[in-house]
Amino acid sequence: MQSFVIDALNGISYGLLLFMLSAGLTLIFSMLGVLNFAHASFYMLGAYVGFSVAARAGFWWALVVAPLAVGLMGAALERWLLRRVRPHGHLAELLLTFGAAYLIGEGVKLVWGLQAFNAVVPKALDGPLFDVYGIAFSRYRAFMMAVAVAMLVALHAVLRVSKAGLVVRAALTHPDAVEALGHDVPRVFTGVFAAGTALAALAGVIGAPLFVLEPAMAESVGSIVFVVVVMGGLGSLGGALVASLAIGWVQTLAVASDLSLGDLLGVLPGVRPGEHDGTLPAAWSALTVARLAPLVPYLLLVAMLAVRSRGLFGQREDDA
Repeated sequence: MQSFVIDALNGISYGLLLFMLSAGLTLIFSMLGVLNFAHASFYMLGAYVGFSVAARAGFWWALVVAPLAVGLMGAALERWLLRRVRPHGHLAELLLTFGAAYLIGEGVKLVWGLQAFNAVVPKALDGPLFDVYGIAFSRYRAFMMAVAVAMLVALHAVLRVSKAGLVVRAALTHPDAVEALGHDVPRVFTGVFAAGTALAALAGVIGAPLFVLEPAMAESVGSIVFVVVVMGGLGSLGGALVASLAIGWVQTLAVASDLSLGDLLGVLPGVRPGEHDGTLPAAWSALTVARLAPLVPYLLLVAMLAVRSRGLFGQREDDA
């Protein structure tokens, strides 16, 4: 039971990290209608920039400098590239961000090389926060969860309560009226794209001490982020939160499980534990759930699309 509690907390912390990453992508899509294929690459870039800044100035400076630097890069991408192809439709935007992802990946290899790096947890956040029957929950994971919750509250306040959020939402549906009131709509869109990429970079800085920094990290996490966004419903921040927590929790529990497919089949009527009914080869029934854990997000995605194709909180085209 004590192991389950810690695994559940670790799953929630991993889910909140996924939310931090997917929140920026959801923000960009809901505000601009751009499905940014380079989003995971900005996450990777933030992790690498944060790693370099932390090595020279400390982790807390990295939390500030890396999101700002990557956010400026995102603003430049939107201002000088995306804005030019926007009249040609969403396919042109998607292809542009797809190419940008490759450019960022190759740039990371040129600057930092192909070797892997291990980011260090800051001393103030190192060590256990508490333990359950001798199993510790780290202070750093608690910090990561707190940042994710603070990000959720800030996004809700900015988008739903503040004047800036009102201007952004009005610019989506009535750009001419917003411009007539004296607001620079293109600059508003640039700011939204920059904010989304900065959030991805912040997730990269915070997630770096928990994972290995290597050039393939964008590919490994990028597909999961798109699963989160689609499961939650394209453009839904609340949906991204629920989907992130579900994937993080289920996948973490799957990794920690020592059950096999044969054991799971043993719960079926007429099948004794440790045996299977012949529907699976013996080698397959011996596979552990932990080895199948990487498939969990995609299994959840397929199940969601089969039951509710627009995601948890997505809207139909005729409802939007």
